[in-house]
Amino acid sequence: MINRDKQLSMSAMKKSNDQELVESQAPIVMELLPSMPALLGKVAFKSGHYQIGDPLPGLSTQVSALHINPEHLHSYQELCGFEASAKLPATYLHMLAFPLFLNILIQQDFPMKAMGQVHLRNKISVLETFDLRQAIGMTAGISRSKLTARGLEWDIDVRAHVDNQVIWSSESTFLHRCKTDIKRGRVAAVKRPGTPQEWSVAADTGRRYARISGDYNPIHLTDITAKLFGFKQAIAHGMWSKARCLAAIDKQLPDAGYSVDVNFHRPLFLPSNVQFYAGTVQGQQRFSLFNQAADQAHLEGLIS
Repeated sequence: MINRDKQLSMSAMKKSNDQELVESQAPIVMELLPSMPALLGKVAFKSGHYQIGDPLPGLSTQVSALHINPEHLHSYQELCGFEASAKLPATYLHMLAFPLFLNILIQQDFPMKAMGQVHLRNKISVLETFDLRQAIGMTAGISRSKLTARGLEWDIDVRAHVDNQVIWSSESTFLHRCKTDIKRGRVAAVKRPGTPQEWSVAADTGRRYARISGDYNPIHLTDITAKLFGFKQAIAHGMWSKARCLAAIDKQLPDAGYSVDVNFHRPLFLPSNVQFYAGTVQGQQRFSLFNQAADQAHLEGLIS
């Protein structure tokens, strides 16, 4: 377990080279996850007052006894394209942690609006296997921030524990759009390794994922509600897209001891036909998801 903690610490050190670390506060401790309807109501009306240069508070929240519902897990596996099995998808615990994310965003000293934060990147590390019947402790907290050409990028890190052992972790980067004086750098082209698979993504994918995850952000539900927030159509959840990609290569992944890094690019409008690519590039296992014409990337991923 010392090696696992060291691995997580090294990852944080690498990120801190060009990012501002957030000073941690004592976590908000909960016995049970908060009610999703109550959280979503607060999220809708949470205001923001962030100004460039304001430090982010080290907000964190934790729950000590989460239990996996086998029926819920099976529904998640089916929706995301995994085979029904006792193998836990890498993305599943991230979905369970969603109420912890929202509980941070609704706090009065969180300086930004809860709505409108853009999910840019996500890295999940599957560190250890565990008995799915065991209780899971989970902690989520704001960890880093960085001003970029597009605004303020800020991170929420999540760790899951079983019997005081870190078994899984996640690092998510979000964007708060605001004007800065930073020039935009060049963006590398997304690679398309291997022969593509073509998938059809149904119009109700966002609604079905919302029922399982509790993420009822209006941009994912219908064209009408998405247009209220500037989208021409409803868009798929980024973490559904990541899970669907991992399901396609699940048999190539070990049960534990790996990480999956994803950068999200263009939104995936619903319904859509997409092209999924996966293969080895310069000794690295990579994958990407493109539109049907294969000229616009929705996401790219790296497995290490």
